[in-house]
Amino acid sequence: MDTMAQPTAMQLTRKVLGLFKLRIGFVIMITALAGFAVTPGSAIGGMELTVLALAVLISSASAGAFNQYVEYDIDRLMVRTRGRAFATGALPHSPAWLALIGFLLAVSVAAAWLATNPLAALYVFLGAFFYAVIYTVWLKRRTWLNIVVGGLAGSFSVLAGAAAANPAMGPLPLLLALVLFLWTPPHFWSLAIANKADYAAAGVPMLPVVVGDARAAKIVFASTLALVVVSLLPFFFGAGPIYLAGALTGGIFFLFKAWQLAASPSRKTAMGSFFASLLQLTLLLMAAMVDALVF
Repeated sequence: MDTMAQPTAMQLTRKVLGLFKLRIGFVIMITALAGFAVTPGSAIGGMELTVLALAVLISSASAGAFNQYVEYDIDRLMVRTRGRAFATGALPHSPAWLALIGFLLAVSVAAAWLATNPLAALYVFLGAFFYAVIYTVWLKRRTWLNIVVGGLAGSFSVLAGAAAANPAMGPLPLLLALVLFLWTPPHFWSLAIANKADYAAAGVPMLPVVVGDARAAKIVFASTLALVVVSLLPFFFGAGPIYLAGALTGGIFFLFKAWQLAASPSRKTAMGSFFASLLQLTLLLMAAMVDALVF
């Protein structure tokens, strides 16, 4: 009798869902909704907005799955990722997955086009393309600038939401997209400092691997300072006091944690900075949407 336990349907479902990085996808979807909310002149209804949100989620999911498909070899070398489905063999590393990933991306872009407009659909595509191809395939294993350029993926989701509301978007959504671009490096570099050994073992030139923890931590603080300053600019271009309160509260907390990291680089302070970045982005996006509804 075979004593090897076969995965249950629930376990297999979790493996498949984990493949698509849905938690990240939901965050990307929220950024698109925030871009929509801060852009005046919307000509689409609730159904069209729902389709756009799902299109952004699905396109992000397709890019996340592609990332794991391409990186299954280095995922095996890192403690943080060695339990992923392709790395463990829980799911077969088959080209059939590429067909499914391509199909999901095509459906998401087509849905965004039909529900909103071609420009919004283009931004939906570019968000997935930058993460899957520019970041994962081209830059990640070549340069520490990988996450800087790859950060444009989040910016494109903001622009997708804004373009759906009004293709002739004003300065407010553009500034919000810039905030997302500046947020990604200190967010990810904080995590990279905490997991430096993983990236070094896999040969991935993340910033702390290239310049060391101490210098990387100082760069995280400087980039966080730039992020916080830029995150206040929307207040001067139409955002209201609720947005300002959210940006200030989250920004000051993130800056404090980044300062702690720069003063004493360690896994503990790096993870503190990482979680502070998540809180900062959450407060900023929620405040932007509530502010747009109220004012």
